[in-house]
Amino acid sequence: MAATPVWSVDPRTGKQREQVAVEATPREVDEAVRAAHAARGALADRTARAAFLRAAAELLDESAAHVIEAADAETALGPGRLTGELARTTGQLRAFADAVDEGAYLDIRIDRADPSLTPPRPELRRYKVPLGVVAVYAASNFPLAFSVPGGDTASALAAGCPVVVKAHPDHPATSELCASLLRRAAVAAGLPADVVTVVHGFDAGLELVRHPLVTAAGFTGSIRGGRALFDAAAARPVPIPFHGELGSLNPVVVTPAAAAERAEEIGTGLAGSVTLGVGQFCVKPGLVLVPEGADGDRLTGALTKALGETEPGVLLDHRMRENFIAGVNERAALPGVDAPVTPGSGGDHTVGAGYLTVPAAALADEGVYDLLLEECFGPVTVVVRYVGQREATAVLDRLPGNLSATLQLSATEAEGAHAGAAELVERVTALAGRIVVNSWPTGVAVAPAQHHGGPYPAATSHSTSVGGTAIERWLRPVAYQSVPDPLLPEELREANPLGLPRRVTGG
Repeated sequence: MAATPVWSVDPRTGKQREQVAVEATPREVDEAVRAAHAARGALADRTARAAFLRAAAELLDESAAHVIEAADAETALGPGRLTGELARTTGQLRAFADAVDEGAYLDIRIDRADPSLTPPRPELRRYKVPLGVVAVYAASNFPLAFSVPGGDTASALAAGCPVVVKAHPDHPATSELCASLLRRAAVAAGLPADVVTVVHGFDAGLELVRHPLVTAAGFTGSIRGGRALFDAAAARPVPIPFHGELGSLNPVVVTPAAAAERAEEIGTGLAGSVTLGVGQFCVKPGLVLVPEGADGDRLTGALTKALGETEPGVLLDHRMRENFIAGVNERAALPGVDAPVTPGSGGDHTVGAGYLTVPAAALADEGVYDLLLEECFGPVTVVVRYVGQREATAVLDRLPGNLSATLQLSATEAEGAHAGAAELVERVTALAGRIVVNSWPTGVAVAPAQHHGGPYPAATSHSTSVGGTAIERWLRPVAYQSVPDPLLPEELREANPLGLPRRVTGG
């Protein structure tokens, strides 16, 4: 049987550019995983790991022109956007190298023996160890930061886990280029190249999550695809953690006081957030609660103007374009739904931005409008006009889990002068992993305090895929009780020869 080719495709034209690879067979997936498994011992050297991550960042920076050219040809995201994304990607790699050097992620805890307690406490020493081979499923909308060299890969490698990446079909050439740079960096740091491997193909993705030597998986993509992999991970004879980011509506609530204070500013800012990256950010605001009345009308007027002036853009592939147009048309056809700026086809290969409106009362009960409470990937949002806090609350009560929830408050509300604002923060905290006030959710800072996750279906676990604590997904704790010092891992020995941070209880 002939191997299935993997083609690089130009989303601006829909034409094939070049054959990049072939889809991996079950045997090739097995070989990739076994090679990664064999390389895990070399990653135990924390100094080599940190050097590898920094070398990878350096090689990506040195090859920036080629990487950005390849990614733009396959995604149409543009050199400006991709230059920033590459900087984010190399910044993540360096940040995780710093985390490896520091060692706090090991979470070392020592409890001294205390026979006077009831019950007596033995000597306990605890830290975290890497899980093993990690499967990473690259995202379509971030060909660098959430793909082969992205945060899942960087955090898993930092934890000491070799990685097999299932490349996204939208940017196979970029994936191969980045994989070659990472493998070169590994060798330069004295590690086997197979600490990072790439495979292609839908079936290869399923084989990967089912492989008995794969110990965990990270995924960014659709609810349908992520749930299939999540179920496969859970159905294994030995289930594994599946850290999936699946989909998010990212609601926004505009209070009446905020609309009265700065309606035009909010409307214009909303348009910018909805159209950033042609609406292909996972934290794009997809549902916006706007008060009825003159102030809300001023807000939607500014939104209408800004979206009307936005040039059509190219989505990541033609399948996404077709799904976007079909999704918008299906939503716009619902009774009582208006389209002040009609989103949809902007030409043969482009789409135009827009928004839909609907009264909040229509969304309060389950029924025909449920589709409006589902993510539509692309440059569109749903503006829900509400009358009074009760209507707004009824809509919020129907929302699924989200990556973010945004509140647009007045100056006095933001200062805590109104109890209602604090209550609103508390209410949306139950809905999302990140709460944003008087800003917009697009643009996820890579920082130690960041959390990029949320209740299902935003994510399948309570971990984050962005920020320093993302490393925790690929580790498990082990406690050593009454183990003689010479037999302990070096990280836990009494003299602390590695100088690692540790928390000690008892004398």
